[in-house]
Amino acid sequence: MSDNRPRHSFFYYLTAPLRWLGRLLSALGRPTARGKVWMAIIAVAALFVVSAALDAPKYWDRGADALNRRTENVSWLRWAKLPHYWEVPYRFGLDLQGGTHLVYEANVDAIAEADRSSAMDGVRDVIERRVNAFGVAEPIVQTNKSGNSWRMIVELAGVSDVKQAIKMIGETPILEFKEQGTNTADNLTPDQKAEMDAKNQAAQKSAQDELAKDLASATTSGMTDLGYIDQDGPYAELWKWADAHKDQKGLAKEVVETTDGWSVVSLAGHDSNAQEILASHILICYKGAANCSEDTSKADALKKIQDVKSTVTPANFELTAKAVSTEPGASTSAGDLGWFGRGRMVKPFEDAAFALKKGEISDVVETEFGYHLIYLRDTRQVARYEISRAFFKKTTAADIQSADQWKETGLSGKDLKRAQVQFNQQTNAPEVELEFNAEGTKLFGDITGRNVGKLVAIFLDGQPISIPRVQTAITDGTAVITGSFSVQEAKLLAQRLNAGALPVPITLLSQQTIGASLGQDSLAKSLYAGLIGFLVVVAFMILYYRLPGVLASLALCAYTAVSLAIFKMLPVTLTLAGIAGVILSIGMAVDANILIFERMREELKNGRALDSAIDEGFKRAWTSIRDSNVSSLITCVILYSFTSSSVRGFAVTLAIGILISLFSAISITRTLLRLVAPWAMKHKWLFK
Repeated sequence: MSDNRPRHSFFYYLTAPLRWLGRLLSALGRPTARGKVWMAIIAVAALFVVSAALDAPKYWDRGADALNRRTENVSWLRWAKLPHYWEVPYRFGLDLQGGTHLVYEANVDAIAEADRSSAMDGVRDVIERRVNAFGVAEPIVQTNKSGNSWRMIVELAGVSDVKQAIKMIGETPILEFKEQGTNTADNLTPDQKAEMDAKNQAAQKSAQDELAKDLASATTSGMTDLGYIDQDGPYAELWKWADAHKDQKGLAKEVVETTDGWSVVSLAGHDSNAQEILASHILICYKGAANCSEDTSKADALKKIQDVKSTVTPANFELTAKAVSTEPGASTSAGDLGWFGRGRMVKPFEDAAFALKKGEISDVVETEFGYHLIYLRDTRQVARYEISRAFFKKTTAADIQSADQWKETGLSGKDLKRAQVQFNQQTNAPEVELEFNAEGTKLFGDITGRNVGKLVAIFLDGQPISIPRVQTAITDGTAVITGSFSVQEAKLLAQRLNAGALPVPITLLSQQTIGASLGQDSLAKSLYAGLIGFLVVVAFMILYYRLPGVLASLALCAYTAVSLAIFKMLPVTLTLAGIAGVILSIGMAVDANILIFERMREELKNGRALDSAIDEGFKRAWTSIRDSNVSSLITCVILYSFTSSSVRGFAVTLAIGILISLFSAISITRTLLRLVAPWAMKHKWLFK
């Protein structure tokens, strides 16, 4: 008997993989109904692999290491190294991983009894906003009343360093505006003068003791590094001292007295030929840029600055800046920045400015504030000194004034809309501009209107930081805080003010680090219970629903992998309550499959073909599944919106689980059923 099969050459077999790949690509371009099912299966499998690897990257890494070891000895494969998988840790709550427990006491003496409860609610909301901006970091912030005192308990998961925990909460400032009372700072009583002198003597002695200690130990570890200071900055008095003692490198042998206090100083070095420049700029800001109130789009702002660039010259730069610059006050300052050295401006602006020659105008420079044109007017060489210091503040008359010295105006941090850093047009020193809301604008206008020619004090945390004399009523709702700020200090103050001013001052009473031993035990038990529940559900589904139960179990595995991956990526803080939400959503995912399978059985009993029964079962079950899950999601929204952080984690995990379970039941299970339908039509007993 002869073999009539065609004989093919070696080249035919060699190119077989390429032909197969071509047919596959052609099929993907024009997929049949069956091809679409396979494409969906491949997509689901890829999603499962990516999610599972993110859930447990160590298994991927072990496989990658094993393959990399095998390819090391193959010369043409040495370059092909599988990387380790992206590793993202889970975030656990205080009940599972330990953390920090802080107890604060609130000073509510100045608040009416009826308003204290709402004031404490305000404190709680501010602290929660600071440490839980997205609602999933799970801080526990509680208030309680004991007798006449109010306390606040703050628990932060995963923070074992108490200093870090206190820093996270932050020293949110108490901002107050006060006007002069019956006494004045220039008319202290003898007792007040004696108190001021005593405090200053104590501060001076503390400075001398600190100097003696530092000289004995030859250390400056407790000092604050001010970096390089110059003669026109906020530390001008220290610069004068350093300029007179520039040959005495290291720890000074004397305490340096300045207007605001006493400093133990260490001179680390100096730059005798530091460059300073005199520059002006034109700013065109756009919506979304820092401190910009304009509604201009970024593209329009760029076009405008480019148009300005094409016409501006050194001769007309001042007039152009007054006419077009969006910088506050540019209509009078003409964009004049005064003299400044390196470290005073943001880096892109500074780099462009110092690269210019005298009389040049820069190309367009983009910073966080918008687009700039910079005109370098002059340069000079100056001396700068690198200083570290330990500072002891001098008590002034305003610091020890009596209660009658300053009286409340009703204007405080609660009326603040925004705080931002700006630079004084004359001294170029950083200052903080305040913008009030509508109520604050009216209050500030009234306060300045009745105090023209008088002093109005700005208090921060009970201390006066600026006491300007009112020249005229200010009705535009803005004020400026000036002081001996560095750029970093001014930015920090603005950030703290924007984060929310506490309605009442709080004092830390106790701090405690909580271990995670109990939490690890609870976590292990919860995971064990979840695994047992998962296996029982899988066994029930397989025994009762047979082949659909097997497919639903596979979909449930994909659901679990995707859920855990999303919890990592958001990230969601997992507490015991949150894990309960995950387990509950698994049950809801199975509930959707049960509804679908029961409808399928009904259709099969009515004589429908298997593929038609699958489609009809999903169609008939969808309305029930949709309504039950939507009602559950509404419950999650209510729990998240109107409860505390301890319940929000449960709401978040349950809502995520519900959404993924819908995808699992409707998409993954249906795709798997369609895949096996042609084969299963011959074995309908697997469905009934």
